[in-house]
Amino acid sequence: MLTLKLNPDLIECGTDEAGRGCLAGPVTAAAIILPDDFRNEILNDSKQLSEIKRKFLKPLLEDCSLTYGVTHIFMEEIDSINILNASILAMQKAIEQLKPQPEHIIVDGNKFKPYHNIPHTCVIKGDGKYLNIAAASVLAKTYRDEFMEKIHEEFPMYNWKKNKGYPTVEHRDAIRKYGITKYHRKSFRLLPEQFTLDLK
Repeated sequence: MLTLKLNPDLIECGTDEAGRGCLAGPVTAAAIILPDDFRNEILNDSKQLSEIKRKFLKPLLEDCSLTYGVTHIFMEEIDSINILNASILAMQKAIEQLKPQPEHIIVDGNKFKPYHNIPHTCVIKGDGKYLNIAAASVLAKTYRDEFMEKIHEEFPMYNWKKNKGYPTVEHRDAIRKYGITKYHRKSFRLLPEQFTLDLK
């Protein structure tokens, strides 16, 4: 059973990102503040949930949250500042949208940068420990998946509606066959034999 939050006495948000390891598309982050009486038997780390359960939870979380924010950081910025900095920036921009602002932030993972003067705590595998991080992970994942399904229509040969831009065998085979698109992250090693791939 997941705990609601780390600091019961504070207005605390959970934040998480999705898409960090993808070859294409944005990195997407969400931040959310849940009410103190929030309970849910299904909610867990988004990676442990089926797509059906994530889609079921998304509107429920949006409706019952005190406030939430979601941000995409796109490929050009990822290539410019690197994926770690882009992931942190996405989480900070998601937190920026929260009204009220939190008194404490808990972050999934082990890397974050101070956001204004609000204290934060990094929690390894926090999306499997705290409901507010799990909720953020579900929102980040569902919003990013929706974006990938939309751009799939533009470039169906990469099958992003299924692989969501992750480095599957199918996705890499499509890169070999068709090259790259404006949605690919050019700073990433898109193919194992990348040194032979002309990315110009």
